[in-house]
Amino acid sequence: MFFDAALRDRFMKFAAGHGIASTMRPDTIAGFVVELPDGLAAERQEAVEAEYESIMHEQMLRAEADAELVGHHAAGVTVTLADGTTRSVRIPPPIARRLLEHFTPGEVHEIASAIAQGLENPIDGPLCRKPSE
Repeated sequence: MFFDAALRDRFMKFAAGHGIASTMRPDTIAGFVVELPDGLAAERQEAVEAEYESIMHEQMLRAEADAELVGHHAAGVTVTLADGTTRSVRIPPPIARRLLEHFTPGEVHEIASAIAQGLENPIDGPLCRKPSE
């Protein structure tokens, strides 16, 4: 998820430089969603995650320096639903800040997606019971 077109383009250029095709689409609320293919080799995945975290840090610094944005308190996370579609979910900024202090943006996405998929496929009965196969 990118709110700055230049940062989005930098990330897509980085991915292309590592032989990774990416697609981009406007987000339904604001900004852009860049999608990469699943199943990247571990070293490529690590390189992409490191670059994404670096760009997200820069995006955060730019946002904090923008007086107009600082006046608006909004935060969100993109979740992937069971059918593969993505949605943006607003979360209170203090919670988002706490999440990002302890988890990478990719990990926050994984957590939120797991919760969304759990809502789509609720568990009947106790959680300790093994899921049926």
